[in-house]
Amino acid sequence: MRAAPRPWRRRLGARARTDGRRAEWIALAWLMLKGWRILGFRLKTPQAEIDILALRGQVLAVVEVKSRASLEAALEAVSADQRERLRRAGQTLAARRPDLAGRSVRLDLVALAPGRRPRHLPDAWPGL
Repeated sequence: MRAAPRPWRRRLGARARTDGRRAEWIALAWLMLKGWRILGFRLKTPQAEIDILALRGQVLAVVEVKSRASLEAALEAVSADQRERLRRAGQTLAARRPDLAGRSVRLDLVALAPGRRPRHLPDAWPGL
């Protein structure tokens, strides 16, 4: 039997969830300011949860949002397995929606760090 989480762990987890949601909203607004049309937010798929699904021109971006101390830490926070699941989730969504047929699917990152502007990295992990 599993022991109940300690109160400090619950508070830490709740704060992490709140901070993550705040980062997602900031990233959402940032992408909209840059001309992206938001098609979905916190989408649950069988493969993965997509933070943001955005469209601009012929590009369908599966956007992962990470709030870390540095851009390098944000890039490293997404494992190869997670990147592959996100890519498959985006391709599956594109294949199921006729309005997205023929769009190129790519995996982007929006990294947030304290005291800095959000940073959007298009095709953050090329070649996957």
